[in-house]
Amino acid sequence: MKRDFPLLENSNIVYLDSGATSQKPKQVIQAVQEFYNKYNANPHRGAYDLSAEATEIYENTRTKISEFINAKNREEIIFSKNATESLNLIAYSYGMGNLKEDDEVVISIMEHHSNLVPWQKVTKATGSKLKYMYINDQFELSNQEIETKITDKTKIVGIAHVSNALGTINNVKKIIEYAHKKGAIVIVDASQSISHMKIDVQELDCDFLVFSGHKMLAPLGIGVLYGKKEILDKMSPFLMGGDMIEYVYEQETTFAPLPNKFEAGTQNVEGVIGLGSAIEYIQKIGYDKIQEIEKNVILYARQELSKLEFMTLYLTPNEENHSGVISFNIKGVHPHDVASILNSMNICIRSGNHCAQPLMRFLNIDSTCRASFSFYNTKEDVDKLIEGLKKTYEMFKKYISI
Repeated sequence: MKRDFPLLENSNIVYLDSGATSQKPKQVIQAVQEFYNKYNANPHRGAYDLSAEATEIYENTRTKISEFINAKNREEIIFSKNATESLNLIAYSYGMGNLKEDDEVVISIMEHHSNLVPWQKVTKATGSKLKYMYINDQFELSNQEIETKITDKTKIVGIAHVSNALGTINNVKKIIEYAHKKGAIVIVDASQSISHMKIDVQELDCDFLVFSGHKMLAPLGIGVLYGKKEILDKMSPFLMGGDMIEYVYEQETTFAPLPNKFEAGTQNVEGVIGLGSAIEYIQKIGYDKIQEIEKNVILYARQELSKLEFMTLYLTPNEENHSGVISFNIKGVHPHDVASILNSMNICIRSGNHCAQPLMRFLNIDSTCRASFSFYNTKEDVDKLIEGLKKTYEMFKKYISI
């Protein structure tokens, strides 16, 4: 697979930070170049052929994404710059208008800051309450925790499909079904799952789903918000400006129908084109093949890392509930030191709190090392990581006790 990824093909880098951003295949890079070479114009703006062609490519990609996640209507696909913007749009356009005093918003302690901080602000502004579902000692949400925290007062539930810090696959189907029984809507953050597994929004019955393109082979700066049409129709726009209006008068404005209502200004057209190409690339390989490759590599990584007695692993023992991400620490060594030494060996991992500070505090740690995998990773990459960790430990072992 690495031959399709110019950065990986032309270097000896071991790239284990796909949870932050994936590498881009040449097919995606070429699609962006082709847009600028042949179709560069502003969609929805011009009455000339070039603009019409740009509009057609842009809107065809919306249809492609709609089919990719099995949305009922293409108008349910809103382009944003990333999952963070999509989540903020929901918080302000839906949350502000629908929460009142004593209502409750429930999220998990695993949430990325982008699905946590907006709800802090919105609940304070509306007088509602923010509650957390906490993980057990297996780094999972138990059914009891879900059913205890989601109550008749719950109006909104926000949940990561896969934890960006732990790799835990949350039972979003169960959460959605239970939340709907209580009359709540559910927002699924699929940023860490959509590159690893097939998602069907109608089968899940989620009310909103968000993801960032750059974590699934697409360019930086493009994201998607899916929302059920009947909900989106009732929501107020988040950003105001060109292309999201119907009529503007001196004192009043009426807004365009979906999806334009939520896409103010000139959009990241090249990002949309790249995202469409990334989807085609994923579909050509197939999720079955992707999962087969990733499962073999991740199981091997779990096995080899567990052999290192100087390591602490933060991951569920349930292999079926784990995807993509492995967080760990060398006992007594700061994660930034580990990452810096591995970098000197051309091994790229993430160190820090992974935009999940509440989770880190819950685990009584400051930060972790994180290796995040994609289908272009191999067992040889794992071997190099293990070798690098052993060398790192040798450098520090006389200063620490385990």
